[in-house]
Amino acid sequence: MDSLKLINIGFGSMAAAGRMVAAISPDSAPVKRMIQDSRERGNLIDATYGRRTRAVLVMDSGHVILSAVPPETIAGRMAGRAEKTTGDEDRDEE
Repeated sequence: MDSLKLINIGFGSMAAAGRMVAAISPDSAPVKRMIQDSRERGNLIDATYGRRTRAVLVMDSGHVILSAVPPETIAGRMAGRAEKTTGDEDRDEE
């Protein structure tokens, strides 16, 4: 049986690492359309807790997760690299 690896995507929220297809920046128009389409289909999960969206996680189930943690940080967590806690995710960015 495969073990389920959960990664922290910010503010105590977790996502299944093995189900993640991509962690991308939310800045481009195609990604913004993907977010809007997911919202309309009911497949959008907003895990930003009101903060600025810094990463869009695409899951193999078709769900899209919004995170306030940058894609580089999420990739590092998936790779198992140890990180220094800076408290950056607690800043309220506008």
